Amino acid sequence: MKFLDTAKVYIRSGDGGAGCVSFRREKFIEYGGPDGGDGGRGGDVWIEAVEGLNTLIDFRYQQHFKAKKGGHGMGKQRTGARGDDVILKVPAGTQVYEEDQETLIADLTEIGQRVLLAEGGNGGWGNLRFKTSTNQAPSRSNPGAPGEERWLWLRLKLIADAGLIGLPNAGKSTFLAAATAAHPKIADYPFTTLHPGLGVVDLGASARFVLADIPGLIEGAAEGAGLGHRFLGHVERCKVLLHLIDCTQDDPAKAYRTIRKELKAYDPELATRPEIVALNKIDALTPELVAEQAKLLKKAYKGKPILLSGVSGEGVREALFAIARHLGLENEIPSDTPWTPE
Repeated sequence: MKFLDTAKVYIRSGDGGAGCVSFRREKFIEYGGPDGGDGGRGGDVWIEAVEGLNTLIDFRYQQHFKAKKGGHGMGKQRTGARGDDVILKVPAGTQVYEEDQETLIADLTEIGQRVLLAEGGNGGWGNLRFKTSTNQAPSRSNPGAPGEERWLWLRLKLIADAGLIGLPNAGKSTFLAAATAAHPKIADYPFTTLHPGLGVVDLGASARFVLADIPGLIEGAAEGAGLGHRFLGHVERCKVLLHLIDCTQDDPAKAYRTIRKELKAYDPELATRPEIVALNKIDALTPELVAEQAKLLKKAYKGKPILLSGVSGEGVREALFAIARHLGLENEIPSDTPWTPE
């Protein structure tokens, strides 16, 4: 299934049914009078977060959603049928914006959460409603109220406990494959990952968390360079960030500053999230060169980075346990059970 995190849809709620003009005419019944029923209410348009979805790909093939119209009123005081509702089913983490892409309407973060997007029109009154002491036989009725229509933008932001960030080719997909049962595309060139990926890290029965692989960010991502805004949006819901830096590059300090600058430019609150910094691909260098790269990184990052390799598995366990501590799961990890990715 392809990953799609943005979609534009058109919605329209149902029109209300028209009221009926009718008079009771039965043999041997002396007094008839008006008996026209009201029109039925038009269907509503809802959006609901459901289980089992992780992409908006369905909205690439269907963009128009129209609820049914209400039925017309009928004689014998019969009200028209209510129009059927339309429900847009989306994955948890979906946000709904107005057509300007700035006005937030709803943020569906939990399974089962439901929001009304467009209300169906009221049904019109039948002539029975207009009967008065001075007008015993009214011959008027109301048409149904029209439904609402609008264009909306759906934007999916993955819900993950931790996120992998870094420049392109920093080894994020390799780390995800080493830490979880996910199988992301891995290749020896930048921008291998074009869509965010998810994996579940299992450190014990009660120590599981979701890890998101955010495609590589580049300088200017916060201003929209590359696919910056779309990728940075997926970081917003992560509680802790694992910042991977390729230790085989010339200037690891510059790589660190670039990502930190983009996070702060996109949303200053992101720069305050707990961050774990790791030098990745240490299997490609000698221990002396790795120590030298760690020393260069200290120009920008004053803490002690984790040294790891997604290929050999060295340091992966340490990084995952560091994430678990930030998520408050350290007490849930069994001390006597060796960890291996499922």
